[in-house]
Amino acid sequence: MKKQFITVLLIILTFQVSTAQSENLQWLDIELSNYKYPYPVASIQLNIQEQNLKMAYMDIKPEHYNGKNIVLLHGKNFNGAYWKTTIEALTNEGYRVIVPDQIGFGKSSKPTHFHYTFQQLAQNTKALLATLKVDKVSVLGHSMGGMLATRFVLMYPDISEKLILENPIGLEDWKLKAPYKPVEWWYNNELKITYEDIKKYQLVNYYDNKWKPQYDEWVNLLAGWTLNSNYNTIAWNNALTFDMIFTQPVVYEFKNISTPTLLIIGTRDRTALGKPLVTEEVRKTMGLYNELGKKTQKAIPNSALVELENVGHLPHIEKFESFINPLIRFLKKYR
Repeated sequence: MKKQFITVLLIILTFQVSTAQSENLQWLDIELSNYKYPYPVASIQLNIQEQNLKMAYMDIKPEHYNGKNIVLLHGKNFNGAYWKTTIEALTNEGYRVIVPDQIGFGKSSKPTHFHYTFQQLAQNTKALLATLKVDKVSVLGHSMGGMLATRFVLMYPDISEKLILENPIGLEDWKLKAPYKPVEWWYNNELKITYEDIKKYQLVNYYDNKWKPQYDEWVNLLAGWTLNSNYNTIAWNNALTFDMIFTQPVVYEFKNISTPTLLIIGTRDRTALGKPLVTEEVRKTMGLYNELGKKTQKAIPNSALVELENVGHLPHIEKFESFINPLIRFLKKYR
C-alpha cells in the first residue's frame, strides 16, 4: 500500500512539474531568431524548387586545425544546437566542424511548399560545403540525419572520407509493416501536438522513462513553436519530412556504401516510424536496435560497430563519453 502511494505521489509531482514547465514555455520565432545557438550562425541562399530559401549553419574552426573536416547532420526532432558538446570535443582534436540546419529545421527557412527528398537535402549540404570551399569531409548523422548522411555518401563518395551513423533511423523498411498515411494525416497529428505530448514521447522513446533536467531544452525547442501563430507552417514541414522518411528507405543501398563507416548504436533504442499504426504484436518487432545494429554492420562493407548497452536514441546526449571516444578513435584511424 505504501509503495502504491509513493508511486501515485511521484506521478502527481511529475505532472505538476510538467504543467509548470509548459506554462512557462517560451514562444519561439519560426526561424528561432530568439534562441541562441552555441556558436555563431551564418547562412547561404539557395534557389531551389523555384524559390529562394535560407540554409543556416555553424562553421567552427579550431585553433590548431588538423586539416580534416566533419559535417554533423541533425535528426528530425532537433537542430544543430544539440551538437554543442560534440563540436567542442571535435574542435579540441583539431577538426573543423560544419553543422547545417536542413531546410525546414532550426534556423533555416520553413517553406510553405517543398518537395522533400534526401537527395535534395544532400545536394543542399553539398552546396554549403562548396560555398565554404570544403572538398573533403567526414559525415556524422544522427537519427534522420543518418538517412541523409547515407544518401550523401552514396551521391558524393569522392568527397566523403568517413561515415558515422549514430542511432540512424531507416535501418529497416517500415512500409513492410505499417500502412501508408498521407501527408494530411501527419499534418493533422502535428497540429494537435502539445508540450506534454512531446515530453512524453521523448521520455518513453529516448530516455527509458528516466528524465534529466538537461533534456528539457530539446522539448522546449519543439514545444515553443506550438505557441507561434505560424505553427501550421512548421506542422506542414514536419508532415512532409515524415512522408520523406517513410517513403524513401536507404536500407536497400547499404551494400553500395564505399566510405569507411562506423555505427554507434545505443541498443536500448526502439525508434520506428509507424508504430502507433500496427498491432502490439507487430510493434514488438520494430525498432530493435540491439539486432538492427549488427544486421546493418554486416550489410555495409568496410564498417565497424560500437554498441552502447542501456543507451537509447541519443547517445551523444544521454552518455556522451561513451559516444565521443569511439568516434574520435575512428576519425584518427588511417588519417
